[in-house]
Amino acid sequence: ETMAWSESVDTLLANKDGLAAFRTFLKSEFSEENVEFWLACEDFKKTKSSTTIASKAKKIYSDFIQDDAPKEINIDFHTKNHISQNISEPTLSCFDDAQRLIYSLMAKDSFPRFLRSEAYKELVKKQQNGSQKRWLPFL
Repeated sequence: ETMAWSESVDTLLANKDGLAAFRTFLKSEFSEENVEFWLACEDFKKTKSSTTIASKAKKIYSDFIQDDAPKEINIDFHTKNHISQNISEPTLSCFDDAQRLIYSLMAKDSFPRFLRSEAYKELVKKQQNGSQKRWLPFL
């Protein structure tokens, strides 16, 4: 299972334990806001009620987008400006561009570093040792 996380950032994000391990790693690099924003966007896109869309959008905006937000993500001025102009009438796709940028940043930057990290190597080693014991009970 742990080995499968290395296939893609999608595989990692879709796995509860993989996501937890990746979050811990990002925390150690002071960049957990990226995965938190991505998860908030995933949750936001499933929103059905229009009043909930507005309140969730404003929460995401205040947490991650606006200047000096507590978990401000690093996105370009154009994307940030576009969101700021449209936040008063949010749609389910209003954060798509920012989410794509953050996903790309995680996939190209954080994810490869995670796979090279001691934390990931330890998890893989633990799992390999565990599976050997399962198949070779006499060890």
